[in-house]
Amino acid sequence: MNDIENDKMAISEEVIMNKISIIRNQKVMLSNDLAELYQVETKVLNQQVKRNIGRFPERYVFRLTVEEHKSLRSQFVTLKRGQHTKYLPYAFTEHGVLMLSNVLKSKRAEAVSLLIVDTFVKLREILTDNLSVKLEIEVIKKKLENQDKNIELVFSYLDELIEKQENPQPREQIGYKRKGEK
Repeated sequence: MNDIENDKMAISEEVIMNKISIIRNQKVMLSNDLAELYQVETKVLNQQVKRNIGRFPERYVFRLTVEEHKSLRSQFVTLKRGQHTKYLPYAFTEHGVLMLSNVLKSKRAEAVSLLIVDTFVKLREILTDNLSVKLEIEVIKKKLENQDKNIELVFSYLDELIEKQENPQPREQIGYKRKGEK
């Protein structure tokens, strides 16, 4: 087994999935989490992004706003020592993570980026599967709503029939009648 395979095995999909956040309706990973996975300092990672800013359009990477950063920090009850950031972190989309591996240029960056992208793909598949299940459930719900209406109609007809049986109207006899009978 080579070093890249060892690097992949050292990081589980669950660890990566726990580091993926939804910000601005996009699945992203923060610069400090990526630096940890790539085993580089966040400062080094950010410098590489700034040096290669042409490779990172806003659809690949963006800086968090103060509100977004506060919101993320409030989701974590405790912070580790040294996690009070001086600068707002970058948020990298799936494509930004791929581009990051190109600018970091290490075997570890290649291996980790592949694993992260595979995790993004798996997450997308899970979400797609869930979406198709939700759509099927909606179809079933609509059918059930129609069935409810049909069942109500059947019961209203049954009620009418029962009423007619409870209050029979006098029927005129049919057949042979003798003189003077009605």
